[in-house]
Amino acid sequence: MDAQIREVFFIMYKAYLKRIVDIVLGLLLLLLVSWFILLIGVIYWVNNQGPVFFFQSRIGKDEVLFDLIKFRTLKENVELPLGERRFFIGKILRYTSLDELPQLINILKGEMSLIGPRPLPVKYLSRFSSEQRKRHAVKPGLTGWAQVNGRNSISWDEKFRYDLEYVERCSLLFDFWIMIKTALILLSFRKDVSLHEEEFKGKS
Repeated sequence: MDAQIREVFFIMYKAYLKRIVDIVLGLLLLLLVSWFILLIGVIYWVNNQGPVFFFQSRIGKDEVLFDLIKFRTLKENVELPLGERRFFIGKILRYTSLDELPQLINILKGEMSLIGPRPLPVKYLSRFSSEQRKRHAVKPGLTGWAQVNGRNSISWDEKFRYDLEYVERCSLLFDFWIMIKTALILLSFRKDVSLHEEEFKGKS
């Protein structure tokens, strides 16, 4: 009987409760950081840094595309070398992962979840194996199991293994554990290597 109850709760969480948690916590977090988002907007305006937000099409649940929102951390001129496109505030935001905060809007819109596999660029869609595509059975997350187990310091095979493990294990307690690990990592101020992530070339 206990196993049946756990299975019912597991199904209910994935189908309904997870979305409720996303809305409640997402709204609370957005209210808490709204002053910071406004402050960043003012800083960008004062320093003439151009648009505050960066939008990019990403792969969502069931491979439905959506526009991911981030703080823009590079200058708009894509013809410049990467080193020349960086600017001080952008580097701080990326280093602290605070550039991800606007994705709370994606969460409230229902395009993302607080926890899940990271949403990948559209160009990767044709490169996934049938097994790797199973990561899209759940909504992409602001953070996830792969992110707290190495993020960009692990191989793509390892990332996909963690993503698929999350799809199988998704539960309230598992999500809570990932949130705790995410907070600990953010407080550790690990060096950012996101601009140097190796591109996923295709099926492995």
